[in-house]
Amino acid sequence: MSLKKQPNADKIYETERLILRPMSPEDRDFVFELYNAPKFIQYIGDRNIKTIEDAENYIRNRFMPQIERLGYGNYLLITKEENKKIGAVGIFEREGLDILDIGYSLLEEFEGKGYAYEAAQKVKSIGMDDFELPKISAIISKDNVSSQKLIEKLGLKFQKHVTLPGESEELNYYETE
Repeated sequence: MSLKKQPNADKIYETERLILRPMSPEDRDFVFELYNAPKFIQYIGDRNIKTIEDAENYIRNRFMPQIERLGYGNYLLITKEENKKIGAVGIFEREGLDILDIGYSLLEEFEGKGYAYEAAQKVKSIGMDDFELPKISAIISKDNVSSQKLIEKLGLKFQKHVTLPGESEELNYYETE
């Protein structure tokens, strides 16, 4: 028996400057580039994506099943103006967290332009308004001050420090109220 695909699994969202669409296997080259960027590895972690094939498998095995099951997950960020892939944003199930986690990452050249906030604000709205999630959480590296400020600007409040299963780094944990 196969899982029934959620009706929102293919839904595309827009903000003023961005298109958010679910990640697909065709995004493997971009995921390879993004997930191997030095800041991604430093602040989010090494996802062991060493080849383009690894990136495609990661999309197929991690991103697609969640979005098909729940209707939301990881979205590719594309600029409207230049139709350029610049990052990713999503709401994720994470082992060790009871509340779904909002996460985002951008290629370094697109940081500091408000894209991450714009995308995260939209995904928070999708989760809480469209899917009626009671709360959303965020986990952030203690030394990632810019992400901490962004999450606080989104209205999430610091709660405690957490360490995810199988990890050693203690992270800041935030939640909506």
